[in-house]
Parts: sequence; C-alpha cells; structure tokens
Amino acid sequence: MKRMIKNFSVCATLIIVASIVLTGCPTPPPINEGGLENGSTLSGTLTQDVTLTKGNTYYLDGEYIVPEGITLNIEEGVTIIAKYDDIVDYLLVKQGGKINAVGTADAPIVMTSEKKESGAWGGIHLCGKARTNAEGGTGSSEIGGAPYGGTEDNDNSGCLSYVRVEYTGYAFDEEHEANGITFYAVGNGTVIDHCEAYMGADDGFEWFGGCVNVSYLVAKNCSDDSFDWTEGWTGNANYLVAYQENAETLGYDCDCLIEADNNENNYIANPTSHPIISNATLVGNGGAKQGIRLRRGTQVNLATITVCGKGIPVSVESTETEQALVDGISSMKNVTASAELTSEKGIYTNDNFINDGNKVDASLSLSYDDILKNNSWMSGAWVK
Repeated sequence: MKRMIKNFSVCATLIIVASIVLTGCPTPPPINEGGLENGSTLSGTLTQDVTLTKGNTYYLDGEYIVPEGITLNIEEGVTIIAKYDDIVDYLLVKQGGKINAVGTADAPIVMTSEKKESGAWGGIHLCGKARTNAEGGTGSSEIGGAPYGGTEDNDNSGCLSYVRVEYTGYAFDEEHEANGITFYAVGNGTVIDHCEAYMGADDGFEWFGGCVNVSYLVAKNCSDDSFDWTEGWTGNANYLVAYQENAETLGYDCDCLIEADNNENNYIANPTSHPIISNATLVGNGGAKQGIRLRRGTQVNLATITVCGKGIPVSVESTETEQALVDGISSMKNVTASAELTSEKGIYTNDNFINDGNKVDASLSLSYDDILKNNSWMSGAWVK
C-alpha cells in the first residue's frame, strides 16, 4: 500500500439503508459480429468502442487505455494474454471510460500472461470520479498516471463479472507495483462481482477511495496483501475469500490478508475509510504477520468473518482506529480468529473483541478444500 469522523459518508449511509444486495452486471448486448478478430493485438489508446468477441484469444502488448467516452466490451470466454517482453502490459480505464467485461461461471474472462509467474504483467486499473481523501481530493493512478477522484459517488466505470486476472504484480520500481485489480475512486454505479486475483506479486485487490461495492471476490496466493484499502473507501464487500498457500510449496511468503488504512499521511482525513465487510474467509500461510490489519485511522464494520493461518490474525493500530471500535463507530461482530487480537494502543483490546460477540479458536485451521466446501459460490471455471 502506498500512501475521525463519527458519521459514515453519504455513500456508505445509502448502502446501509439499502442493505447488502447481491447484484450482477446488466445483461450484455448481443454478440458483436464486428468485434476484433481472434488473435488480434491490444495496444495503445482506444478511439472508438471496441468489442472482444466471445471465446476469442487476444494478446496484450504494452498499455491498453480506455479514455473518456469510450467503452471496451469483453464477452464471455475471452482470453487476454499479456506478451512477455521488455514492454509493460496493463489495462487502464480512465475517468469517463467504461469496461464491460461480462463472463459466466463456466466461460469466464481470463487475463493472463505468456510467462506463468507472478509479476509478469500490470493488471487492471479503473479510475473513477467518486470521492477520495487524497490530498486535494484527487490523485493520479500509480500505473499510467491517470487522474482520479471528484464528487460523483454514483460514477459508473462499467462492470467486471466472472473475470480472473493471473500473474500480475509487475514492479515498475520499488514504489510502484501493479495489483491484480485496482480501484481508484471508483463509484457505486460500477458493478464488480465474481472476480479472482491469482498468483499476483503485489496486492490482489486494492481500493484508493471511492465507494464501489463488490461481491464474490477471491484472492489466491498474492504475495503482498490479498485485500487492501486506503484514501477513504466506503463501499460494501460481501463474500470474500483470501487464501495463501504455504510458503514452502508456494515459493514465496505473503503479507496481510486484509491491510486497511484511512490515509497514511493524515489519519483523520475525510471521507474516512469505512467499508462494510461481510461473509469473509481469510486463510494465511503462516509466519508472524497479520491477517486483518486495521490501522492509520481506518474505520470498518466486519461481520461473519473467519481468519486463521497468521501469527497475528487480527491487529488494531492507531488511536483513531481503536477508539472508533470502542465508541461503536466501527464494529466487529461474529469474527472468529485463530489467536487473540493484538492492540497497538491498548484502547480496543482482546477483552473488547470477545465482549463484542467474537471468539478466539486456537484450533481453527482451514484447507483450500475446506474453503471450497464452505463457499459454494466458488463453483465453476472462473476460480483457479
């Protein structure tokens, strides 16, 4: 990750009133017979709407940019393969542009690389017009330098449904590594569901502000954080799975399952990060690192969460983050952890955690097969 108010943002308030609704992408338009030919190379900036046709394979060569007013349509069963050479490959949707990538459980959209190793290419980057607490209320994407942020919380960057991204995490330098899918101030008009980040060298999914809602996300074997937020993200996340294979067999260690900030330079920046996370299974690959790491002023509502496989399954850091939990601005309910919660400031302690209806189960351990058994929504070819 690069980079106290007592009320949720307007965006989050609307979410609470409406409750968690499981939605999918709008019905896609009929197959476009005039779509790009099978085997075409994707490169440069689009100048008109483009359709990648059902079942075809395409090759990503360098940056592929969707600018304002342009829509990239990707139909079910499409495979996009990033070429492995000295040119960095990534997909960037700028403010006002849209991507409608609509796969199915058995015919997902797969974005992968010629080189089947983490860090091979640069992933997907969506830039929206919703609010962020980045300095000045706007920022530039770490990859591509595109502007993001504004005041349009209902902004719509399109739809990603049944999409898997593999082997992302290209390192531009020590400060700029590409996640699987990155959301920059993406608004809640955008639909994100049934997406997997697989074998990435940085984070699986990361949010920089915005209020996009997500559901049915899987982060598997991502070397940094599985899920990561900062800069005031206030969306809903319903049904999440993070899994990290043992380092001995995976070949590398992994960081947190969730790493959460408000703003690393200003813990009380507004809007305050305050997502609502429900129904998550988080399994780490051992070591002394954190599972759920809440810090730097973030607020959050966690409900029905299982977290194990990390030396510190739940940690809370910073006065602002801990006080919000004590005051009931944030909450943890029905969270089961494999070890006691750790508190940096001693404000919200393991005793508070237990008294809030959570529990510690030192015997808690889950295999990947256990995860699949307990999460029937992961069935189909879209999860690897």
